[in-house]
Amino acid sequence: MALTGLLVPPLLFFALGAAAQGCRSDLKFPADLSRALSIYLMIGIGLHGGAELVHAEFTTAVQSVLAALVMGVGLPLIAYLALTSLLRIDGLNAAAIAAHYGSVSAGTFLTAVAYMQSRDIAFETYPVIMLAVMEAPAIIIGLVLAQRARREAGATGSQGNIGAAFAKAMTHGSVVLLFGTMAIGALVSEKSLGTIMPFYQTIFTGALCLFLLELGMDAAKRLEDFWRVGWRLAAFGVAMPLVGGAIGLGIGHGMLGFGPGGATLVAVLGASASYIAVPPAIRLAVPEANPSLYLTLSLGITFPFNVVVGIPLYFGAATWLAA
Repeated sequence: MALTGLLVPPLLFFALGAAAQGCRSDLKFPADLSRALSIYLMIGIGLHGGAELVHAEFTTAVQSVLAALVMGVGLPLIAYLALTSLLRIDGLNAAAIAAHYGSVSAGTFLTAVAYMQSRDIAFETYPVIMLAVMEAPAIIIGLVLAQRARREAGATGSQGNIGAAFAKAMTHGSVVLLFGTMAIGALVSEKSLGTIMPFYQTIFTGALCLFLLELGMDAAKRLEDFWRVGWRLAAFGVAMPLVGGAIGLGIGHGMLGFGPGGATLVAVLGASASYIAVPPAIRLAVPEANPSLYLTLSLGITFPFNVVVGIPLYFGAATWLAA
């Protein structure tokens, strides 16, 4: 049963990309195609979420936003404490890594949606709102923690501008696309939306397969830096998503009352680590941090773990909780 859950086209395309990179194949992805695919996928998610939100309960929507803020603030603090107290990572690198683990991975979320759709599992659309909301808070917490580390080290330069980082996070392409397309999906009539939705439904899974093929190749490249990260930090890249996933399950099932599908998506939000929106902001505001650490962890370790093991595991746990 567990193996069957993994044998779905998006996950297999991810494995194909990793295998191609692993055997040193000359397979290359066309320039800018990955970016175009990510834009397409985010628009599809946003339109679908906006259409569903027209019928959403206001109280549950507000609770979802509050839950997203709690996770966006709490998860980076947990990650930072684990990194500094247990692994003895310096404050600046710990702050940079923590910001990635408090934010979210749209790629992981899209893969989870495809996993649900491939098994005809219904899920609430409120996690789409949470996906958009959780981008910025973790970056802010990461910068606050970095400033704290600088003060403790007696540093006087390179003070990250929290306001600028917040503005950058809120105007990042993924956030603009999600909020904008959700607004479009909510404002237009059902008839008008129906004229374009076939384009964002019929080929959605196929586009996701191509997207994950390229991500599989990228993730395998990052695994080459595995030895630089070290075993203890690599273990964090597996343990932290399990902690975040458990917290997400508790919030999705216990606080928000979602079914197994929706609770799984909240767990995925808690378990994922950003590798698109957060790295540019952190590289700008915390230049002292080592990019090979947070990029290898988020894209090379946590993303593959969630895609291959995490999503089926979180769904199994959500199903058990609902039983």
